[in-house]
Amino acid sequence: MLFTSHYLVDIQQDKIGRRVLNLGSVSSGNLWKQMDVLIFNTWLWWYRKGPKQGWNYIRDGKIISKDMNRMTAFTKALRTWAKWVDSSVDTRKTSVFFQGVSPAHYNGAAWGRPGVRDCSNETKPIAGGLTQSVVPLALKVQQDIIGSIRKPVHFLNITAMSYMRKDGHPASHNGLGGMDCTHWCVAGVPDTWNHILSTILIHSGKRGKESKKLPRQTLAHK
Repeated sequence: MLFTSHYLVDIQQDKIGRRVLNLGSVSSGNLWKQMDVLIFNTWLWWYRKGPKQGWNYIRDGKIISKDMNRMTAFTKALRTWAKWVDSSVDTRKTSVFFQGVSPAHYNGAAWGRPGVRDCSNETKPIAGGLTQSVVPLALKVQQDIIGSIRKPVHFLNITAMSYMRKDGHPASHNGLGGMDCTHWCVAGVPDTWNHILSTILIHSGKRGKESKKLPRQTLAHK
């Protein structure tokens, strides 16, 4: 099942029809916890504004505001999700995975080509690996929060491997116009993510087996 929840926490409609992103509520969890395997991810939509933003206001406790620092909001929402995992998921029957940040490639300085602003002419992967200077802050937030969860959650760290693949995006060949250096070509990088996930599930014995027997993190470098 694919369940679309860009922010993991709830978007609620208030009495006058405004869409409010509630950083402290995860009502969708009642459906999620019935599954044998749960695979979560969130980050891409947090910095989007304008027509692509899925809410009008944001709620942090009793405070409702037009906007706030997006990384702060992301951190608070992920902590809410982490508390939900600890309080509501029976990991004896449900295996929980969280997929890390999928990197975009709009800054050529990250691969030694200052001034380049997209992936349009890239045909080879980045040589070397992900350095500390370009590690996304969102990835550090994810690692810290998931590491604090008491129950077993397997972190699929696909960031370093995917970061190398500046050549793996549809660029202008996306059928929609514009430049896309965020999403991925298929077949391509996401297939590798799936191979990693399927290997872990097979290694665990069967889907839904107790996730304590899974390693806490997979570091997918190459």
